[in-house]
Order: sequence, then C-alpha cells, then structure tokens
Amino acid sequence: MKKDTIDELFDNLRGEFDINEPNTGHESRFLDKLNANTIASTEPKKSSGFNWKPFLAIAASLVICLAVFTTSNAQPEVMDLASVSPEMSETQDFFTTTINAELKKLNNERSPLTEQVITDALNRIELLEKDYQQLKTDLTESNKDQRVIYAMISNFQNRIDVLNTVLEQIEIIKELKTNSDEPKNTF
Repeated sequence: MKKDTIDELFDNLRGEFDINEPNTGHESRFLDKLNANTIASTEPKKSSGFNWKPFLAIAASLVICLAVFTTSNAQPEVMDLASVSPEMSETQDFFTTTINAELKKLNNERSPLTEQVITDALNRIELLEKDYQQLKTDLTESNKDQRVIYAMISNFQNRIDVLNTVLEQIEIIKELKTNSDEPKNTF
C-alpha cells in the first residue's frame, strides 16, 4: 500500500472541510453546557449500598504485612565463624587475611610456565569455597555444632595448604627454568 504524504492527504480532502461560521450564540450555549457539566460533577453522588474500598485497602495491607512477616521469619540468617564467638571472629579474620595475601602472591607469580598450576589451584580453592558455603548452612541448621566449626576451620587450613603447595611448586618450576637456561660448562 502506497503511503500518501501530508500534502497529498490535504489535496485529497480539499473541499470537505467545514469552513462555515457557527450560528450566533454558539459560544454562550457551549459555555452553559460546560458549566452544567461542572456543577453536576461537583455535586456529591448518592451511593446506594455499602462502600467496600476502605475495607479492601485494610485487607490488602494485612495480607502484605503477613507475607512480609512470614518471609522474614522463614529465612534465618546464615551463620559463619564470626557469628559463633569473638574468638572465632578473630580466627576467621586471620584465615581470610592470610588466604588473601597468599592469593596475591600467587597472582604475582603468573607466567606462561605457571599458568596451568595456578589455574588448577584456583579451581581447588573455588571448590573449597563452595564447601565452606555449605558448611555455613550446616552451622546455621545445627545451631553451632562443634563438628561443623572444626570443619570450617579445617576448610580454611586446606585452602592455605593448597596455596602454599602451589607456591612451592612454582618455586621449583622457576629453579628448573633457571638451571636449564644456564650454559653448561664441559671441559
């Protein structure tokens, strides 16, 4: 279908526009009708029956409050070592700081020779982190069971052991690279 431009549209409608002057008194009749509608709309309506809107609003508010209360109570806060005791909070801070420092060392050792070892280590750390998240849930459900607390501490120690082992492996790789690059003196 061909679209007409605006000029073609007006050319096609030429002669169909109402260009006659309105009858005398048109403006006053129009204003009278307008004022009559305004007065009718401001008069209070006489409602028949009971007005349910306020009760529906109150009921909706109660349903929302109940839903919020139920949802907030249904999901207990997940606990970690810091929530067990002040000593455990210090322990968690120590392990977290140590792990972050070891990760920083590990990332500083990145090279084409060590990339695979570092990637494997980070994958193992990620698995241990997932296990730790599960342990946090277990701690919450078990109400601070000592076995779960020991497992969480062990998880932190395992992460540090993985990082230390990888750093030692990187040192061995660097030593082997240095030794293989040295010229051999044979007399």
